[in-house]
Amino acid sequence: MRVIIVSGLSGAGKSVALHMLEDLGFYCIDNIPAALLKPFISHAARSPERTYERAAVGLDARNTAAEIATVPQLTDELRRSGIECEVVFLTTTDEELLRRFAETRRKHPMSRDDVDLRAAIAMERQVLEPVIYAADLVIDTSRLGVHALRDLIKRRLGEAHTDRLSLTFASFGFKHGIPGDADFVFDARSLPNPYWEPALRGLTGRDPEVIRFLEGQTDAAALIADIERFIRARIPEYVASNRGYLTVAIGCTGGQHRSVYIVEKLVARFGGEFPSVVARHTGLSR
Repeated sequence: MRVIIVSGLSGAGKSVALHMLEDLGFYCIDNIPAALLKPFISHAARSPERTYERAAVGLDARNTAAEIATVPQLTDELRRSGIECEVVFLTTTDEELLRRFAETRRKHPMSRDDVDLRAAIAMERQVLEPVIYAADLVIDTSRLGVHALRDLIKRRLGEAHTDRLSLTFASFGFKHGIPGDADFVFDARSLPNPYWEPALRGLTGRDPEVIRFLEGQTDAAALIADIERFIRARIPEYVASNRGYLTVAIGCTGGQHRSVYIVEKLVARFGGEFPSVVARHTGLSR
């Protein structure tokens, strides 16, 4: 049996993730009380029906803090019992949450007459802190639209789980902020910037002209080799700690040229060795 616990901040995309998992054939339950997680999974594991072979449950901050605090221990128990259990946490910035709630005009589940929206978001972060620390996969949706999030869920969670690590290499622009779900962050701003070449300014790190420009820089090849060497040295540590996901972020100024080029190179180098290697270009999605 495979169980995915989907949690996260209200407005960060938890419902979108659950709907995508449902489309992928998971039996999904949203807003389950944390106290009922263990009884539900016990029932599903004993059921002779195949309905519950893959299940996803949504868990949010409308539980008590004491109930939320039991989640890490529960996931450990499930794994020791032989059940595949993953915790996925969706997060985003306070500013993005304020914008989303303003657009939808929905009420935050933790807001009250004496608690404004910003304070409600802070309270929710605090309540859900044990879950985010127990998460196998953290997804920052600050710069992800609905379709991009659905695609990410499909690529990272849709395939059958294996004992091998799932890798994501993400490009981003420092001027837009560092992705909140990155395990490691590398800076490519020391390389010559194609942006200052008028013919290359409107292109990206995927275009042949930009690729030729950066391949002519010896520092670019050295940086890629250094990042590859570092990540390869860390992978055994992640595998030993039963981590199923690793996100490596590469940043340049705008997330358009250098970081995109390096991510594509790293994906090509690791792609033949791991069952799931994903490139994510947050700067291009803007």
